[in-house]
Amino acid sequence: MDNKASHEARTYYHIPTMNNLKTKKSNSPNRTPSRWSTLWTYSIMGAIALLMLFPLLWLLSTSLKSPTENIFQYPPQLWPQQPTLENFIKVWQTNPFGRYLFNSTLIAGLTVSINVLFCALAAYPLARLNFRGREAILITIVSTIMIPFQIVMIPLYILTVQLGLKNSYLGVIFPGLASAFGIFLLRQAFLAVPKELEEAARIDGCTELGIWWHVMIPAIKPALVTLGIFVFIGSWSDFLWPLLVLDRPEYYTLPLGVANLAGTFSLDWRLVAAGSIISIVPVLGLFLVLQKYIVPTEAAAGVKG
Repeated sequence: MDNKASHEARTYYHIPTMNNLKTKKSNSPNRTPSRWSTLWTYSIMGAIALLMLFPLLWLLSTSLKSPTENIFQYPPQLWPQQPTLENFIKVWQTNPFGRYLFNSTLIAGLTVSINVLFCALAAYPLARLNFRGREAILITIVSTIMIPFQIVMIPLYILTVQLGLKNSYLGVIFPGLASAFGIFLLRQAFLAVPKELEEAARIDGCTELGIWWHVMIPAIKPALVTLGIFVFIGSWSDFLWPLLVLDRPEYYTLPLGVANLAGTFSLDWRLVAAGSIISIVPVLGLFLVLQKYIVPTEAAAGVKG
């Protein structure tokens, strides 16, 4: 009787049953995006990408234009009429761009290595160890991100001179030995590592330094690569600090070398554009090589149960 009454109640009040819900769900229209919707989405994304890449394309076009072409003509012409590599050859032969490239590579490489190492060492205890004042230290470190570099530039320059680091590679690297952003980024990555991995290593007799090196560092590899790319781009494109601490041309980096082209060639924008392209290519190459490592970490995949 209860089943019969329940059935009559559903019929009278039109209460849907599970079978009716399945039927309605199967008869519902397909919600997958249509071909025109997908085409419209990709068209908008392509237009935005082209807009973002336009300055780079214009810079490349200027560097390929011959001396007989007017780069200031109106309406502007994106594609050069007579493409030539003469500007790149002239810049490379008349300026020590090979030396500038070596200096920038050495400084950026050392800055990335030391910065990632120090940030990882500082971030690990802030994430995995319990001690008094941990939160206060973290807040103090993160709050320094709000301080502009121009405020600490003068005392930092005085300290660099007093340490005898002016006109040296270490003097250029000195401000980038560690960063508050890097410490915070790696701390968040360490927090995402399951505690089971740490406990298993500690049961096997691993020390804190061993846990940091053998367990934590491999688990946060994507975060390390991401931080390395940010630090490399910042060090490679830095202009202000090397301009302050470097007076000798043999220590010049690529940004200083490109800026020096304005005085050497009386501001020939074709040569300046060629030098800028030379300085951009290594950064693009590094990103293309390392972009496959910038993926979410799979540290939790090793934990079962």
